[in-house]
Amino acid sequence: MDTTCLLVGGKYHDGATFVRKNPLTGEVASVAVAASIDQANAAAHAAANAFAVWSQTGPNARRAKLMLAADCLEAKKDKFVAAMMAEIGATAGWAQFNLMLAAGVIREAAAMTTQITGDVIPSDKPGCLALSIREPVGVILGIAPWNAPIILGVRSIAMPLACGNTVIFKGSELCPQTHALIVEAFHEVDIGDGVVNYITNAPEDAGNVVGALIDHPAVRRINFTGSSEVGRIIAVRAAKLLKPVLLELGGKSPLIILDDADIDEAVKSAAFGAFMNQGQICMSTERIIVDEKVADQFLEKFSAKVASMPVGDPREGNTPLGAVVDEKTVTKLAAFTKDAVAKGASILNGGDAKGVLIPATVIANVTPDMKLFREESFGPIVAVIRAKNEAHAIELANDTEYGLSAAVFTRDTARGLRVAKQIQSGICHINGSTVHDEPQMPFGGVKNSGYGRFGGKAGIDAFTELRWITMATLPSHYPI
Repeated sequence: MDTTCLLVGGKYHDGATFVRKNPLTGEVASVAVAASIDQANAAAHAAANAFAVWSQTGPNARRAKLMLAADCLEAKKDKFVAAMMAEIGATAGWAQFNLMLAAGVIREAAAMTTQITGDVIPSDKPGCLALSIREPVGVILGIAPWNAPIILGVRSIAMPLACGNTVIFKGSELCPQTHALIVEAFHEVDIGDGVVNYITNAPEDAGNVVGALIDHPAVRRINFTGSSEVGRIIAVRAAKLLKPVLLELGGKSPLIILDDADIDEAVKSAAFGAFMNQGQICMSTERIIVDEKVADQFLEKFSAKVASMPVGDPREGNTPLGAVVDEKTVTKLAAFTKDAVAKGASILNGGDAKGVLIPATVIANVTPDMKLFREESFGPIVAVIRAKNEAHAIELANDTEYGLSAAVFTRDTARGLRVAKQIQSGICHINGSTVHDEPQMPFGGVKNSGYGRFGGKAGIDAFTELRWITMATLPSHYPI
């Protein structure tokens, strides 16, 4: 098996290694170099050295390189599918969806290179031409998770590059080979030595390696997608150095079903949102909040739909649900189920896990005092909560520390918009799934789901500095 190496300054580097095992079989899925702090610092130096040239590269030249990288990424389809199936137990369909959307993210970033604009601002000073301009920041540290590895890995790289920055991409310890394939695509289009650097680390070294990169003077901004717990640690460390951080963190997305909803559409959306990629998506539907007037009707149809969605070995490719990422997820979800049942909830769908294969699980009559209502589950389990009316549904939806995605189902679009505006989330879909992402959309959350936005012009704001520049065209007059 080939070892996944570091990429620093345009050259691959080896060293001590760590092993990632297939969560389903226990076999070695990949072997990757475990970066030392010195190697992490070398990546920061390389990115800083490359910034001088890349930041001055014209927008159409940057666009051309990004478009080539998107093509190169797509050409690695078979390698990506194999790597994701081995490292995280993904289904082939999820890997292919990841690749499709990730290529779109790169192409959208390419389209943004000529949209990085400024303004002429009226000045009260006679003869003063006042300008606002956007300039690249410098070196961006991007840290991506394992669950949607191609999409989120590419998101850590593409828009920063489009804006003229250079990147250190810190791959996940759970999918180092998958993340390395992304960097390989950029490297193969000769984007420039040090423009994109790749660092992996052994799990036990994560804090020291990431800490060294945050602390490095060349790193000017940090872009992190992952858990709220780790995001808070990164934000605190960066704050001590006054370095801005873009955070996309955990979620507990609610799907509200009002009394006038199209129940069949709500069932389809809830099943997709709760169980796509075994519920291991930041936007996954974790709480279905249904008006008590239509709750029985919804539950009958939803339970039947879920019963038709078996779990199986993703390598065989004949079931909609595959493996979860590790045994910790199995243990956590079992504890959530036990707690909910002990407090009065009932199991509509589910069953015992076989290793890391967990059946789609529906828990009804969940209340706010249960762990399943409060804590992010990040697995194939969904809570169903009954609401007394619209106001109560909104109250339940907002009764969480998270605020990433949400959805509301109603036949009255004006009512849907009114409810959506009252939900505390960065994203809300009316008559659609909580799981919905497009490269050009402003993606991000509120509360403990993080801050800042990815995608389209919002990404330009995230990865550039806004400056004010004036030019005097007439002699100036001063009071002293």
